[in-house]
Amino acid sequence: MSPVLVFDLETIPDTDGLRRLWDLPADLPDDTVAQMAFERRREKTGSDFLPLHLQRVIAVGCLFRDAEGLRVRCLGQPQDPEKKLVQDFFKVIDHYTPQLVSWNGSGFDLQVLHYRGLVNGVHASRYWEQGEEDRDFRFNNYLSRYHHRHLDLMDVLALYNGRANAPLDELAKLCGFPGKLGMDGSQVWPAFQQGKIDEIRAYCETDVANTWLVYCRFQLMRGIWDEVRYAQEIELARSSLAAAPGDHWKEFMGAWRDA
Repeated sequence: MSPVLVFDLETIPDTDGLRRLWDLPADLPDDTVAQMAFERRREKTGSDFLPLHLQRVIAVGCLFRDAEGLRVRCLGQPQDPEKKLVQDFFKVIDHYTPQLVSWNGSGFDLQVLHYRGLVNGVHASRYWEQGEEDRDFRFNNYLSRYHHRHLDLMDVLALYNGRANAPLDELAKLCGFPGKLGMDGSQVWPAFQQGKIDEIRAYCETDVANTWLVYCRFQLMRGIWDEVRYAQEIELARSSLAAAPGDHWKEFMGAWRDA
């Protein structure tokens, strides 16, 4: 089977970049810099959600499904710099040319990766291919909103209408899957300040698991998989996640049983 890569990011304010842009003292604490950014953003937009180019990647969650099975993990190690995390993501694409699957990847994750890849000087030639070297990419590439080398489930299910977007957590639960556990995106920055990077990475991993399960249901709905194949994929996900190390997977499987 062709490989599928489900991905999700967790980000925090780029406090180093903000110091540079605003000519702030180098010793000004990160939490102070971030709070300044949130306040300025609220004054301007009414929301403290920072522009995408000012968000630093701290976790890249990946679920990889290929002929060898199903694996879920965050790329790299908790202490790795942003450049390595972003570069590792694009290396996977360079090596496998997988089908990418996301929830709001077109509206957030990939755009963040574009900006942060540029800032960090990473290489991503396969991802940016549009037919110059490989003719197959001319009419199906990772960049076009209406091509399916990258399938943004949220965007497709809403028929590319932002007013119809649904939250992953709610849709996953409605489908009988676990949904989000213990954290959401708004809690990542406070958790990071408290040194809870392992918890953030665990949360990111469960997000890609939920996305994969919804994708499986989507494959059934659109007739790509029949009932037998769907049941096989769900059972593989159950067995693979149940055997994965980490308390978050025990909680995930418990929530799945309850659902």
